[in-house]
Amino acid sequence: MRSFESLSEREVLALAISLEEEDARIYADFADGLKENYPEQAQKFDTMRREEDGHRHRLLDLYKSRFGDHVPHFRREDVKGFVNRRPVWLVRPLGLKAVQKTAESMEVETRRFYEAACRRTNDAGIRQLLGDLAEEERNHAHTAEEIGATKLSEDESARSKRLFILQVIQPGLAGLMDGSVSTLAPLFAAAFATHNSWSTFQVGLAASVGAGISMGFAEALSDDGSLTGRGHPWARGFVCGLMTTLGGIGHTLPYLIRNVHTATGVAIAVVIVELNIIAWIRHKYMDTSWTSAIIQVVLGGLLVFLVGILIGSS
Repeated sequence: MRSFESLSEREVLALAISLEEEDARIYADFADGLKENYPEQAQKFDTMRREEDGHRHRLLDLYKSRFGDHVPHFRREDVKGFVNRRPVWLVRPLGLKAVQKTAESMEVETRRFYEAACRRTNDAGIRQLLGDLAEEERNHAHTAEEIGATKLSEDESARSKRLFILQVIQPGLAGLMDGSVSTLAPLFAAAFATHNSWSTFQVGLAASVGAGISMGFAEALSDDGSLTGRGHPWARGFVCGLMTTLGGIGHTLPYLIRNVHTATGVAIAVVIVELNIIAWIRHKYMDTSWTSAIIQVVLGGLLVFLVGILIGSS
């Protein structure tokens, strides 16, 4: 890698052209990735792309007038001091906040490059253009910040909520329900069979972690999200697995209490709270009526709870 200080004026201009080309392509990718769910934000990134193209043309005109038609292929990764960027195609589907933050950091980095380059050149024409571009990149950074602060339209807010439900709420709710309900039977069966809090805790912990791993892989392998819009499969799998484990751990922790009867009473109270939280989530995000949500969740939990007691007592 070359140090920035070792670059000649010709190489600095070639690097600047390469930076503007890369930034324009990234903004085009941002606009393309956001146009379906955030069309207004996508339009702003498309505008920024066109402005970066304008910067490139101005740099090319100056370069040709000073050094001719051949532009050496300088890349940011060939020069020390630049931050590595993850390719946009690896982070699809794009999250609005992540895109806004990336755009802001891009503009700050490019502005600092132009300011440093401006201080190193003695050519008045090059110095003027680099100074102008530094100021315009500063304005772009403000634009990126404003995009992040812009209130979404009603349509975009609805799309954002739908994506949040598909990518977070649904896998998280599935995991929470499975963890809270499926671990009831082995946990309370162990409590009534052994009458030992520590043994019951071990069974509950094993059931919770095992269910979390199983549900996490099942969710991640269910679909890749390319057609359903449900997001990155491993992100969904992580959310689902984590919530499954938490759902089981909640009523397992009381069995750290030595007295098994006291622990069981606390665990039952925790189960009631868990089931009501699940019912509330179903009511709020899944458009399920309170009555239907409570009946579905509580009835299922009660049946599994009774199965555990019956098996443990037999």
